[in-house]
Amino acid sequence: MDVARSGVPEAGIPVACRSCEARHGVVCGALSGRQLKELNRYSLRRKMDAGCEIIAQGSESSFYSNIMCGVVKLCKVMPDGRQQIVGLQFAPDFVGRPFVRESTLSAEAATDAEICAFPRNLLDRMISETPELQRSLHGQALRELDAAREWMLTLGRRTAPEKVASLLHLIATHAEPQTPTSTAFDLPLSRAEIADFLGLTIETVSRQMTRLRKSGVIRIENNRHIVVHDMDELERMISA
Repeated sequence: MDVARSGVPEAGIPVACRSCEARHGVVCGALSGRQLKELNRYSLRRKMDAGCEIIAQGSESSFYSNIMCGVVKLCKVMPDGRQQIVGLQFAPDFVGRPFVRESTLSAEAATDAEICAFPRNLLDRMISETPELQRSLHGQALRELDAAREWMLTLGRRTAPEKVASLLHLIATHAEPQTPTSTAFDLPLSRAEIADFLGLTIETVSRQMTRLRKSGVIRIENNRHIVVHDMDELERMISA
């Protein structure tokens, strides 16, 4: 939601929020200038090293957060200790689950990241007071549901080439910088994590990455840096 739509003059927005990517996101975009000032007063920017846990599964987190930069992976841990990556989040996504005290997933920085954390009880009060924020969070929940169903299709019906292309397209469409035809990013997951995420073997993932490289769709540098030369072809591979 931009300033014109929200009716909040830029002068009423805290200085720290004006250039923030999350300013127009799910939470902050639905708040008034007064609410943004209050939220800003109690918020804290935190740098997270890759591998650092943001929310533990089964815990009652005392804060929510917006992702300012970096990639966060959502994981589900089974009773026997096995772990499954079930989703990725990017800036300026909202991390946390309102209305549920105990987290059903863990959230971990997949790359070096920065988050803006704010007290859970403060935002819960704002949710109860702000219908626009309630609608915004409801809309996000529906988008996440649609994305989860789309990913079920990827895992259940798409071929190995389509699965790898789907993951690269997901990351590429959230990466910076982008051009209309190409983009570049560092893979936030290892080959083993990609294999687990897609239900493939590490060898299959490596073969498909090599296939994409030889066909000229991508370039691979230092094993983790990906340059997508042909976004249209990558998208075509998913919908073929």
